Amino acid sequence: MTPEAPRELQQALSALRPLLQRALGISLVASLLVLAPSAYMLEVYDRVVTSRNHLTLAMLTLLVLMVYGVMEVLDWARCQLMHQAAVAWDAAMRQRVFDAMFAASLKRHAGVGQQPMRDFRLLGEFLGAPVVVACMDVPVALVFLGLVFAMHPLLGWVTVASAGLQTAVAWLNQRSTQPPLLAANRNAIEAQRYAQAALRNALVVEAMGMLRAIQRRWMDRQDDGLAQQARASAANGAYQAAARCLQNTTGSMLLGLGAWLVLRNELNGGAGMMIIASVLGGRVLAPLVQVVAQSQSVVAALAAWQRLAGLLRAVPPAAPTMALPAAGGRLAVDSIVALVPGSSAHILKGVSFALQPGEVVAVVGPSGAGKTTLARVLMGVWPTASGKVRLDGVDMALWDKAELGPQLGYLPQEVALFDGSLADNIARFGAVDMAQVEAAARTVGLHDDISALPDGYRSAVGRDGVMLSGGQRQRVGLARALYGNPVFVVLDEPNASLDPVGEAALAQAITLMKARGTTFVVMTHRTSVLAVADKMLVLHEGQVRGFGPRDEVLTALSKANAAASASAAARPASTAMARVA
Repeated sequence: MTPEAPRELQQALSALRPLLQRALGISLVASLLVLAPSAYMLEVYDRVVTSRNHLTLAMLTLLVLMVYGVMEVLDWARCQLMHQAAVAWDAAMRQRVFDAMFAASLKRHAGVGQQPMRDFRLLGEFLGAPVVVACMDVPVALVFLGLVFAMHPLLGWVTVASAGLQTAVAWLNQRSTQPPLLAANRNAIEAQRYAQAALRNALVVEAMGMLRAIQRRWMDRQDDGLAQQARASAANGAYQAAARCLQNTTGSMLLGLGAWLVLRNELNGGAGMMIIASVLGGRVLAPLVQVVAQSQSVVAALAAWQRLAGLLRAVPPAAPTMALPAAGGRLAVDSIVALVPGSSAHILKGVSFALQPGEVVAVVGPSGAGKTTLARVLMGVWPTASGKVRLDGVDMALWDKAELGPQLGYLPQEVALFDGSLADNIARFGAVDMAQVEAAARTVGLHDDISALPDGYRSAVGRDGVMLSGGQRQRVGLARALYGNPVFVVLDEPNASLDPVGEAALAQAITLMKARGTTFVVMTHRTSVLAVADKMLVLHEGQVRGFGPRDEVLTALSKANAAASASAAARPASTAMARVA
């Protein structure tokens, strides 16, 4: 494929070598058996017509039918081997590709989406594509070429010249079709992403009459892709026609030359060999014709390989992490500097604070202060540019996420639920422990609402939780965060969609969990959470403007606000006196 592809892709492909070698061996035998119809024709003309023996005809016919049967069995066996190769490829790389795609989404790599998974599937399907089978026929084509030379060198050189022309056609076809095909693929990907974004925001699009404008932009991208596809198809069609014409011409030319050599008594093997030479010449060119015909699939596979290789280069495999004892909830944040992945602008600038197990800190500040970024950094989903986040003295980056995850709870600002039951979502799609699921639901005051549903905890939430209201999604997300009694929980605007009853349930849940030793970091704009907070952290423009016991920080904020108000009130009076003076 491409020399810059990561070794892991090459190694996965190399692991398929035994299967591909067996498929190649079958292809060699099957390709040789393709000569059976020609041999049958010659034998019928040579033996049956002259001898008028019905038994000979019957035996030759039975023999060629058996050969046809063997050819079908070999073709089936080759298809099975290629399918096994595709399955082995999937098993070898699917987890790595999914992990890389997931990590790239966390790091906000531009334009990741689901394209890597589509590229991965395309490469698996390409293993059984006709063009791959055609490449397996090349060794037999060389054998056929040697047989043509054995009949007469002139026939051999004509076949070589035709093969050279066919190769030139294949090269010109690839050169002409690859740029527009790649552009068409890029436009198709962009159009699909644009359509998916429109569907995700369908309510906003419909409510504000944006459908036609969004549709026009999508259609522009779609039209660009179709235009490039048309260019590629036109060029590919012309080259395919040229390849077929060259193949037919070669067959007729070899037949004519063979007849001429027969007339001169120079054709080895006699008159029948002129027909064999024509057939063999066509078989020599057949793989090249197939490559020309399937050039679009080759270009698409190369583009998919390059995109997948680029993703795996950008997101190397995660380094192995050490096994650590269970977390205890002691948090230390040491001078962290953080930025949005893919950006150079610093959001957090030297943030430091510490919490003991069972403490609750409310993080407050204006919009854009960095609260959500802090939540993501604390959970380890966004990296720090510098500084450390330590849990029980251990850098969060060193924890095995699969091991640490069940000990943590996280409620993002935008609650995302997944298609499945309420129990599945609360249990984080692991093994459902109904006792713990119900305990988490009771903790957030959701058990009675779920019990009132016809299917109870087995009720489907729908894609993205569409079957639930905003407040219900918020509380299900909160129950998920508290499932399994985690030791450290980060809640980002947990009461944004809650009514007073929901806020009371949230406060009660935090109080109950902190009594068990759970450490909470709660980002909030509302004052209702402050009642259960032990400490407050004030963020402003990514920096800590205040941290300490809640009442002390509140007092300091009140004094600062009073001083600011007095200064603002005095400023107009001073300006007026200056004007009088």
